[in-house]
Amino acid sequence: MPGEAASFPASLVLAGAGKMGGAMLRGWLDAGLDPATLSVIDPNAGADLIGLAAERGFSLNGVAAAPEVLVLAIKPQALDEASALAALATPQTLVISILAGKSIADVKRRLPGAGAIVRAMPNLPASVGRGMTGLTAGAALTETQKKAAEALIGATGAFEWVEDESLIDAVTAISGSGPAYVFYLAECLAEAGEALGLGPEMAARLARATVEGAGELLFQSADKSPAQLRESVTSPGGTTAAALEVLMAADGLSPLAQRAAAAARRRAQALSG
Repeated sequence: MPGEAASFPASLVLAGAGKMGGAMLRGWLDAGLDPATLSVIDPNAGADLIGLAAERGFSLNGVAAAPEVLVLAIKPQALDEASALAALATPQTLVISILAGKSIADVKRRLPGAGAIVRAMPNLPASVGRGMTGLTAGAALTETQKKAAEALIGATGAFEWVEDESLIDAVTAISGSGPAYVFYLAECLAEAGEALGLGPEMAARLARATVEGAGELLFQSADKSPAQLRESVTSPGGTTAAALEVLMAADGLSPLAQRAAAAARRRAQALSG
């Protein structure tokens, strides 16, 4: 769901342009956001950010007025020290927070003047425009603000609205942490290849390309479920079927994935306090 320039806010402030904030920033610019409407706050701006500001023409560390939308991409622990941002959050301001472990109530306490607040949980593939972000909002969100949030988040990939904020911890467990599970699968496949006698480098290349290709096929086959794609490469009595008998056993991958996701959710809940 790409961002639509027509839905971007008239004024936008990004607080924090680290790994995720920087990915969002580039996604917005590539999707057509007018740099003249954008201000970035990052006291520790590196050469790359300074160069990007000069090249694209957005303001860096020069915010003068409260914006239509304020995006919080600072480190979660820095929220308590971000009192200077409070002046930028007015009743007309939409605040979008991507701070892990910080609830809408947490943000409201630090930015008491804010009107609507959206909590977002993006994941690492947002840095390549293929992210999945869970969104949840407070009661004050207007339809115009919702469209602005969708344009900004959609510039980095897909998104899903979650009605109950408590389910954001489940989103974290699946899509937030999920890329690490896939990367680990590639590691495990490479190790399995080595155990079968393949050289380490070849095993790593085979595993990596296999995960990349399967992911791209899944992306390009929106009309097919993962189960349908699995079945399409599984011949009865064949090699894939033999492997799946192990992975789909009662103690196989499905219950393991459920236990892993449950552990991730418990940790997210603990971090949220």
